[in-house]
Amino acid sequence: MTDRAANRSQLSLNQEFLCAMDQGETAGALSHWYTVTYGLRLTGDVDVGALQGALDDVVARHEILRTSLVREAERWYQEIDPPSPVNLLVRDQRAVTFRSRDLRAQQLLNDAEAGPFSVRDLPLLRAVLGRFGGNDSVLALTTHHIASDAWSMQLIIRDLAVFYAARRGHHPPELPDACQYRDFAAWQRRNSDSAAEVARRYWREKVRGGQIFTVPTDRVPPAGSADPYSVHRFLIDAELAATTAKFAKSMRSSLFIALLAAYNLLACQRTGTADLVVPTYTSGRSEARFRDAVGPFFNFLPIRTDITGCASFRDVVERTRASCLEAYANDIPFAHIEAEAGDLMRPPADGNLAVAAFEMLPPPALARGERAGDIMYAEIRDRRLSQPVGASTPNGMLWALDRLRSGEIFGTVRFSRDRFDEGTITALVAEYRRVLRASVTEPAARIPPP
Repeated sequence: MTDRAANRSQLSLNQEFLCAMDQGETAGALSHWYTVTYGLRLTGDVDVGALQGALDDVVARHEILRTSLVREAERWYQEIDPPSPVNLLVRDQRAVTFRSRDLRAQQLLNDAEAGPFSVRDLPLLRAVLGRFGGNDSVLALTTHHIASDAWSMQLIIRDLAVFYAARRGHHPPELPDACQYRDFAAWQRRNSDSAAEVARRYWREKVRGGQIFTVPTDRVPPAGSADPYSVHRFLIDAELAATTAKFAKSMRSSLFIALLAAYNLLACQRTGTADLVVPTYTSGRSEARFRDAVGPFFNFLPIRTDITGCASFRDVVERTRASCLEAYANDIPFAHIEAEAGDLMRPPADGNLAVAAFEMLPPPALARGERAGDIMYAEIRDRRLSQPVGASTPNGMLWALDRLRSGEIFGTVRFSRDRFDEGTITALVAEYRRVLRASVTEPAARIPPP
């Protein structure tokens, strides 16, 4: 067996799902814009050499960051390359005034996210360091989504901090052993058929006759278009966020479930149907030994909630909570779910419709400030600048909400500029905000039938 053949392995089910959406470099899951960008604010004199070495250490530790998805005939596989240096771009920002630094930090993150990122350019991690001068910098980390997810980015940040501290001569705590993503793919293949049978029966019944929630587009893009994505960012004010959180607690529900219930109500009003299948994402890390592994573990999960007969928003929340708990208890790869419900994804085949997924980002693993040797770092979660070009989501629209330390709820909507006008998105967000406010302010009030 050749060395290259020894570094080949089968795909995970999620990788197969992503490869099935391959539309080349300009659209789909293998496109230049299917990426994940996180930002850190650094306090201290950053040693660029140590940072470069620490980034390279992260790539050496996690094989998936140097893995290619290769297609031969009709078969895909993953192929692991040796470690190679991370592309670290250092940008001099000393001309930026102190009062403008926070705004410029967001612009740097938007610029990093907007840059094309080919899946052929290994490693699938890159960084931009903006130096404001003195002890203030911003670090943008970007991975391609075929190599990571939100959970993985938290691991990358943690590992980067440890490696940086070690390279600066400090003695950080040892990192746990890291399983590799190809080990997960092999484990999943060995265990999926038998372990998933009960869950498959659940989904066979649950999604039968259902269709994924979609919204009408403003236009059908030309065949073969680049399908560029924009990012609309918005805020739910602290007062409304607090009211929503208090109401959710009174219902013994998470904040996410209350927010999803309002989204269900919006979807009901938009479509005129009370039987809703709203897709969301889970971590896909039910097996504990893979919780320190980097890779595209995220799982697409369709939450079906029938709110027929719900008299009030309290009823909608109860139905939504029950649907979520059932779905989480039967969380299996979407490939298995789709196999049990052939018509579930049929509407997106119509170019006039786009899937509208909804998720809430996990709480940050980082405290307000963490130490990496002789520098402090904190994650930048509050990004309020919308952008005309940003990371994409294949074949649809993605809503993502995040609770900020300020008490506000920060939101993003990723949407295709070829399919939607921005005015359509801002109107949809305003409608959601109105539905949420009315629902949590008077949760016992009667809601009109669809």
